[in-house]
Amino acid sequence: MRSRGLRLTGPRRRVVEKLLSVKGHVAADELLELLRRDRTPVSKATVYRTLALVSRSGLIDGHDFDRRKRLYEPMIGRAHHDHLYCIACGKVIEFSEEAIERLQDMVVARHRFTPVYHSHKIFGYCEECRDQVPREEPALPRPRRSGRETRSQERRP
Repeated sequence: MRSRGLRLTGPRRRVVEKLLSVKGHVAADELLELLRRDRTPVSKATVYRTLALVSRSGLIDGHDFDRRKRLYEPMIGRAHHDHLYCIACGKVIEFSEEAIERLQDMVVARHRFTPVYHSHKIFGYCEECRDQVPREEPALPRPRRSGRETRSQERRP
């Protein structure tokens, strides 16, 4: 953190050390609970502020898989990867697929776009949960009307 111009206080150090010791993805409240189990004196505010600060530094990455909590993972020494997220149980599966990366590079080049960062997430059901899911399709959001269509035009196939 110091090499990135961030002050490494004792509480921040303890939060970062605990996060780096956890395998996989962890929410702020889960990290706080792990620290408390270890009898580490850190406030909830310190955990949240430290995670936000360290995320901006690029040492960890935060992911919004669902609306309830943001999950964090260490990025030190790790290659870029993408995620599958089970919307039933919350399982996160990391994957790397060179074909997807090449396709993204082609799209970026075609649009003369300079990427800084990207995050690819696929939401669905893991192997353990997919058989427990009702067979009907989930309700998809309806497309917005442009204002020119009438209600009778919307109903036409």
